[in-house]
Amino acid sequence: MKLKALIFDVDGTLADTEDAHRCAFNAAFQEHGLDWNWSKPKYADLLLTAGGKERLAAYVDSLQATAEERGALRGQIAALHRSKTEHYTRLISEGRVPLRNGVARLIGEARSANVALAIASTTTLANIDALLRVNLGRDARDLFVVIGAGDEVPRKKPAPDIYLYALRNLAAPAPACAAIEDSALGLKAAKAAGLFTIVTPSYWTRSEDFSEADLVLPSLGSPARPLPPRAAALVGNVVLGIREIEQRLRAVEMSA
Repeated sequence: MKLKALIFDVDGTLADTEDAHRCAFNAAFQEHGLDWNWSKPKYADLLLTAGGKERLAAYVDSLQATAEERGALRGQIAALHRSKTEHYTRLISEGRVPLRNGVARLIGEARSANVALAIASTTTLANIDALLRVNLGRDARDLFVVIGAGDEVPRKKPAPDIYLYALRNLAAPAPACAAIEDSALGLKAAKAAGLFTIVTPSYWTRSEDFSEADLVLPSLGSPARPLPPRAAALVGNVVLGIREIEQRLRAVEMSA
């Protein structure tokens, strides 16, 4: 089957952004006079809730506090999240978060093969813009036919809404598209939308259950940093390219 579109998650997939998010949250807490500090283990647990504002709400709900205190803290969530986004985009603009291995290569290969590119993420458009602009150039948004971000849909992953939004705007059938994810929440969302799903786990998600994935790889691979032997044998190449994805799609089509 001809691949029509690649749909990328952002955080953890395009780039390992999560520690920058964590640091930005902590900076926002300090700015707002809160004594919260999210450690790496704590943030890994919090990532089980998709969406920054939703993550803040889940954390507030977990605190040993009165109902009145929790209500007051929930009232600060929007302001906290705005501050966090400002701190995060500053970190990104300083070039601290490069794209993951093989991402730029696969994006370029997709464009050469006339495969449409899309994004399906729970992060904000400002966060996506900053990451793309720094790593792919000022006009990077133009590389993507669809950018599904933040509050475009009412339900965050693992609900399939953001992927269904991307598919509607691509006007492409799900069996002819592939999603690239890094988390179990994202995998569930992509599979619920009927997508062939490739998972490249990050530091934050590597212990999660990816048994439903169509393909799990440590990265997409590049000539400078090829896939390790076991992953390369699984793919049939030292990188995952459009040809290899289409071969997998054909195998799925034939087995259906």
